Formats: sequence, C-alpha cells, structure tokens
Amino acid sequence: MKNKIFLYLFVFAALIALYQFVSTNNLQKSFQSDINRMKTEIMALEDSLQQSQLRILDMQYFSLENNDDALAYYDHLNLENPVRYIEDKLLETNEQKGNNPLVPYDGMEGDFKINKIKVLNHKWLLADFSDGKYWGDLVIKYELKDDLAVDFTLMDHLLYARSN
Repeated sequence: MKNKIFLYLFVFAALIALYQFVSTNNLQKSFQSDINRMKTEIMALEDSLQQSQLRILDMQYFSLENNDDALAYYDHLNLENPVRYIEDKLLETNEQKGNNPLVPYDGMEGDFKINKIKVLNHKWLLADFSDGKYWGDLVIKYELKDDLAVDFTLMDHLLYARSN
C-alpha cells in the first residue's frame, strides 16, 4: 500500500512537472513572438521618426534661426532672439484699427489681420492673413535698423478664392 501511494505521488508529480514544462514552453514562445513583433514595431517607429526629422530639417532650411550668415547681420544689435523680435514688430501692425496696413485687400467678413509669420532670412518673411473666413499670403521685405526699428515693404500678395 505504501508503495502504491509513492507510485501515485510520483506519477502525480511527473504530470505536474510535464504540465509546467509545456506551459512554460508555450509561454516562452508567446513572449518570443511578442518580442519579435515589438522589435518590428520599434524599427517601423524609428524609420518614421527618422523621416519626420528629415522633414523637419527640410522645413527649417529656409529659416533665419538656421542661417548663420543671415544672423551675422544682427550680431551688432545684441538681440537675443531676432526672429521673435521681427515677428513681434510685424504683429504690432495688427493693433491698428481696421485692416492691417500691409494687407492690400479690404476684409469681407471682418478686418484682415496677420496670423502666422515665417522669417526666411535677414531680408524676407512670409505671412499669412485672414479675416476669419477668407485668407491669403504675403511676401514681405523687411529691414531691421540699428535703432531696432523695422521697416516692412510688401513685395507680393495672394488672396485665396473661397470654395463652398
């Protein structure tokens, strides 16, 4: 009787060990497939990130912040951030009552005001304007003087046709 109990215990322990081995093996295969899937996803995300970084570098190509030769024009002025200074001066033209004086159109749904600005270099900038419903773009030549005054000259403009 004692021998049969030990035999049953041995068989039971062997079955538990076999079950543990199989389930651990399946768990390991599952983890390995998850790891492989995650590696593939990480590689795809890294490629996407690299493409995004290249796109950002492309967009920043025409930018005063990344143009050392153009920034050299402002070394003597001791401006911490010339781009921000120029943008602020241009946005100050919005404070006048009515349309912005640089926008050559009369607002149809309100006053045309400048919204977005992209300073290209030490001479030119692009600006977006809108009255809330209609919008357009401006190419502006500017000159930052030694007394920190900024003169803006409209070079070209475009008003987009509104499509319903």
